[in-house]
Amino acid sequence: MATVRRYADADREAVGALFVRINRELAPPHLKEAFESYIARSLVEEIERIPAYYGERRGSFWVAAEESEVVGMFGLERPDRATVELRRMYVDARARRGGVGRQMLDFAENVARGDGCRLMVLSTSELQPAAICLYRSSGYRLVREEVGAEQTNKTVGAGIRRFYFEKNL
Repeated sequence: MATVRRYADADREAVGALFVRINRELAPPHLKEAFESYIARSLVEEIERIPAYYGERRGSFWVAAEESEVVGMFGLERPDRATVELRRMYVDARARRGGVGRQMLDFAENVARGDGCRLMVLSTSELQPAAICLYRSSGYRLVREEVGAEQTNKTVGAGIRRFYFEKNL
């Protein structure tokens, strides 16, 4: 079982490497260039400035570690007092299918409840079917789908279908 703890400055390199590695794994061959652009943008706007980025959004960032190795991560943003958005939940390929994703999701929900949130929202893409299964099996309900047209630090765009879920806490 991994240990879930708050992000520390010492995690910066490992978190950045995990983010890049997973997004390169997800990139379909015909979208490699779009993903590289998304990775570069997200590193500058978010990943390389996690304390400031999540602080500006009244949120927090967490890592899952096995021994001293970061094997997972997620962020929480607060769009309003009652809602929290789960972001950047990734598990390293070597740690998948071992319960780390579910452990981080349960941990995130407990943090959100402790902060007085009543609703957790999240989005994922068609490129992450295991994540979709995890969220559905954890009681999240699909509230909408859309095809991403524009790139932001939250989505590659490029015509990828995104699924938006929520769960009452």
